[in-house]
Formats: sequence, structure tokens, C-alpha cells
Amino acid sequence: MEKCEFIKLSKIGTNILGFLTPIEGNKDIPFDIKRVYYLYNVPSNIKRGLHAHKTLEQILICLNGTVDIKVSDGETEEVFQLNTPDIGLYIGPKIWREMVNFTHETVLLVLASKNYDEEDYIRDYHEFQEYIKNDKITF
Repeated sequence: MEKCEFIKLSKIGTNILGFLTPIEGNKDIPFDIKRVYYLYNVPSNIKRGLHAHKTLEQILICLNGTVDIKVSDGETEEVFQLNTPDIGLYIGPKIWREMVNFTHETVLLVLASKNYDEEDYIRDYHEFQEYIKNDKITF
């Protein structure tokens, strides 16, 4: 799916000493980092996300545990599983996302290209589909 892809992050270190993964905006990921947040202690039966962004880009990194990321461009759906801290999932604008199947120990880090702006969110899937449909008409 366009606008969604795994990004391999650097992994520096050894099994004896441990590892470090540096992340620099516009170098390791395709945007400047404006906001960072993380989710944790999410019960396995809870869905998070359930929205799309009009312009915001994100990288999701599972620092611990496992989580599935369901994405949709309004026509097709794909599921990405995150379970290692040196792989990020890039999600571009105009992509619906749902985070599901959290294991108990999951810590999901999110790097965002913009500061929080409620106007950038689309929180209803049917509104998202209409937004995508109307966006394609304007080209």
C-alpha cells in the first residue's frame, strides 16, 4: 500500500553490551519530528487510533511487546505487525489506522511530523472515505 512501509532503523551495539537505535528527522525518517508520544498498558481487547490524518506523517515503533497496525487507504486494507525496536512503520497522510492486539508488555512509540492539531484528524471511517473520494476528484 502506498504511504505505508516498514523502515529499517540503525541498530548499533552487540548482544553483550546491548543496542542503541538513533533516529534523526529527515535522515533516518522522512520528516522532522515535531511530537513524540507512546502508548503502554493497553488492554489486548482495546483498539487505539481509529482515525486518519489529512497531512500528518507518523513513524510507529514497537519498543517492547507486539502490536498489529491495521491501515486502509479507503479502498484496500493491510495489517502490519510491529514487534522489534529497530523497525518502524511509516504511515503517511490520508491513511486510516487502527492499533490492535496489544500484548500486555507493549510500548508503542509514535514520532509525528506536526504538533497536535485536532483539525488534522478524521475520526469517522465513513467521513474518511468521503474525504478520500473528494480528494481524488480535485486532481
